[in-house]
Amino acid sequence: MNDKALLIALAPVVEENLHLHGDAAEGWQPQDLVPWDDGRNFAFLGGEDWAPEQSTLSEIGKLALTVGVLAADNMPSYHRELAKHLRIGPWWRWVGRWTAEENRHSIVIRDYLVLTRAVDPVALERIRMTHMTNNYNAPAMHLIEVLVNAAFEETASSIRHRNTAKLAGDPVVAGICEKIATDDELQRDFYANIVVAALDLVPDQAMRAIADRVRGFKVPTIPLADGRDSTTDLAEAGIYDPARQDELVFRPLLEKWNVFERTDLGVDGEKAREELASLRV
Repeated sequence: MNDKALLIALAPVVEENLHLHGDAAEGWQPQDLVPWDDGRNFAFLGGEDWAPEQSTLSEIGKLALTVGVLAADNMPSYHRELAKHLRIGPWWRWVGRWTAEENRHSIVIRDYLVLTRAVDPVALERIRMTHMTNNYNAPAMHLIEVLVNAAFEETASSIRHRNTAKLAGDPVVAGICEKIATDDELQRDFYANIVVAALDLVPDQAMRAIADRVRGFKVPTIPLADGRDSTTDLAEAGIYDPARQDELVFRPLLEKWNVFERTDLGVDGEKAREELASLRV
């Protein structure tokens, strides 16, 4: 089936999962999680500008939250890439819901970082402008690949935020990251459930999409102010290690999708499944 036909055929499943997501999602408020009593004016309004000694956040916390806010702040690029594929009916409403949730993540992390003076706000704003100007372009994908890739991305994001909650050494940061990770996991479930429906509808086509995205998946690299590689730094800090993607990202979803137990595959689907054999639990 081509993407247009799939959009129409899967729309009822999207509608159902929109309701499930809305029922399960917590409508948490970003302003509730930020310690506003810690704030004070910067020099522009008669206060004091940032200095390194003002930060009490661990280096791991600074790294992880900087990567997190830069990724979430670039929502216009991610929204554009997703909206290119999901443009009708309930799909379009999901794009709006997903974008709003991701924007909430950006709001709460940025408010925390600036208010608590955890990082240099000038450097953060400069790298944000650079990152958003350069924007993000996803590789060319068909619809089912987009859904599979999104499920992988949300899984990776939830892992990053769960580990930040454990390793940052700050209870306020932990609370923020746990809320975000829960959102990520619900978003993962939305995408994963649509992939289940696609497997039932076009098993060979969906299996090929899964195999192709496992082979091609990479978490976006976020530029840091000093030119460091965010992927390498996050791995060294124990926040997110691409070397463990097979174990932590791919295998749980392949199990949910019943990849290795399906009996409805044709020749093309079996070939795609063979490519995934190394991920068999």
